[in-house]
This record gives sequence, C-alpha cells and structure tokens, in this order.
Amino acid sequence: MLLLAAESCRLYETLHHCFPNNQLVVQFFHHPWHGLHFWDLVQPAFMFMAGAALYLSYTKNLQKGISWQQNFKKIAIRCFRLLLFGVGLHCVYAGKLVWELWNVLSQLAVTTLIAYLIIRLPFRIQLLISLCLLALTEILYRYSNVPGYDQPFVDGHNFGNWMDQILMGKINTDGWVAINFIPTAAHTIWGVLAGKLLMTPQKVQHKISYLFAAGLAALVIGYALDFAHITPIIKRISTSSFVLVSGGWVLWILAAIYWLSDVKGYHRYAWIGTVAGMNAIFIYLFFETVGAQWFNGFIDIFVGGFARGIDISASAAAVVSAFATLVAEWYLCYWLYQRKIFFKL
Repeated sequence: MLLLAAESCRLYETLHHCFPNNQLVVQFFHHPWHGLHFWDLVQPAFMFMAGAALYLSYTKNLQKGISWQQNFKKIAIRCFRLLLFGVGLHCVYAGKLVWELWNVLSQLAVTTLIAYLIIRLPFRIQLLISLCLLALTEILYRYSNVPGYDQPFVDGHNFGNWMDQILMGKINTDGWVAINFIPTAAHTIWGVLAGKLLMTPQKVQHKISYLFAAGLAALVIGYALDFAHITPIIKRISTSSFVLVSGGWVLWILAAIYWLSDVKGYHRYAWIGTVAGMNAIFIYLFFETVGAQWFNGFIDIFVGGFARGIDISASAAAVVSAFATLVAEWYLCYWLYQRKIFFKL
C-alpha cells in the first residue's frame, strides 16, 4: 500500500524527471510490454497477500464455528463490493460514468471468489487448479483464432483485447485486459496455500525451505518459457510465464520477510507497514480519489510552494512535495490506527 501510495503521490514520476536515466527509478514503472520491472510485482503481491489473508480469516471463522457455507455469503458480498469500487474508480478516473473492468479491485473480486470456492480442497488439488488456469490462458490466447485478434502476444490483437470488446466495447490503450483475472487467480490461490503452510505446526526453517523451493520452481519454469521463446513475460496480459515468474519472486520475498521476522526476530520497523496495512482498502481508495484529485495539490501549495520559495529547482521541489504527501497519507492511517478505526469491506 505504501508503494502504491507513493505512485499516486507522483513520487516516482517526479524522481524520474530528476533522474531520467536512472535504472533504479525505472524499476518503479510498469514494463511497456515484454519484460519485467520491480513495479510489475506489486499487483501479484497484492493478490497473493489477499489469498493468504483469506485463508487466515477462513480458519479463524472455522474455529468460531462458522462453516464454509455460512461464510460464503460474506465473501460473495465482499467480492461484489470490490467489483463496485473497482468500476467506480474508473468512473472517477474518467470523470464520467464508464463500464471498465481493468482496476485491480475488479480483478481481485473475481480471484478471491475463485480461491474461496476451492479453499477446502486438498493442497495438491488447489495447486493443480491454479496450473490449469494458466494452461487455460495459454489455450485461449493461442487457439481462439478470432479474426483480428489471433496474435496471442501482440498488443491490440490478442484474445484479451477481443474479450474486452465483448465485455466493455473498448480496448485499453495501455494494453491491459479484463480477463487477467483468469491467470492471476493463481496468485490468490498460491497465497491461500502459503497461508495454509504458515499455519502448520512445522518448524519455521522447513516452512521457509518450502517457500524458497516453490519460488525457485516457479522462477525456473517461467524464465525458461520466456528464454525459449515459448511464452513471453508480459505483465499487461498476464501471460503464464509472467504469473510464474512474478509468483516466484513474491514467494521469495515472503520467505525473506518470514526469515527476518520469525527466525531473526527483527520487526522493529514493521509497525510502519502495519499502520497502512490495517486500513489497506481505505487508503487505496483515498489516494486514488481524494488524494489524486485534491490532496496532492493541497500539499503542494504549502510544501512545494515553500520549497520553490527557497530557490531549489522545480523538479526537486516536486519530489519534496510528493514525499510530504506520502508522509501525510501515512499519518492519516496512523491517526486511524491510534484510534482503532479500521475500514473493512
């Protein structure tokens, strides 16, 4: 959430203006098509964490005597709300009523429902279903043979673009497609499986080993598909190779954080992320609406104005203003956290 908030505050954009050729700054932007940047891992991590949280919540409800069937209504309503917020955000972006399904919340609404429908199945079956979703993606893109949309990995001419025409009557100019929810459901399912692993009584070292091994397998297979020119790594249409590679990196990140926290006991600064994470949906909706439309400019009037007044460059002043906006949005989460105010869907 903090990374996404920084993007909404235009921190990366302003840094890019200051350091246009800096390869580190470039990593905070989506790859234009075939390739992978660090920023391309944020959405998979979001989907993955949602899956892990889903399993933790599901288990907690079981302990309270709430059955799968009883909890399903709650999950279905939550997914419907996510879909509404996802569509609503596109209306805010456009400044008018539109029907668009490219937002991550819209995607998460479907992947969460898929993950919950199979959450009671054995580990291997859930894993197999996730891989079948990747295989289904390959089949749809390669063998649909829809005239004009029969080039699986070409922007504007692939099966996902055709489905967007069916679902929304339009194509996203940046290459995103709505049916990304099919392959990225694997991320949410893998999050469920990771949550299940973390809740087992096994030794922490064994859990970390499993996470590392699973991540390694996903990375090797995903990169092999790309290097062999079988399936390119393309985030914008969530190719199977992208899902595997991004999922592998996310598993390694989880293993590293789990080792740092549960083995080394180092979580001195974890509260900084916890404060934002406890109100994740709220702060996401805030910086995507009020933040982008008003708060960014409001902070810039004072912070940016002062910075420009002390005779620093306009680019540097923009960076200072963007960072101040990020801190202010974090403090809003901190204020809510201190008062135990948590917004949930």
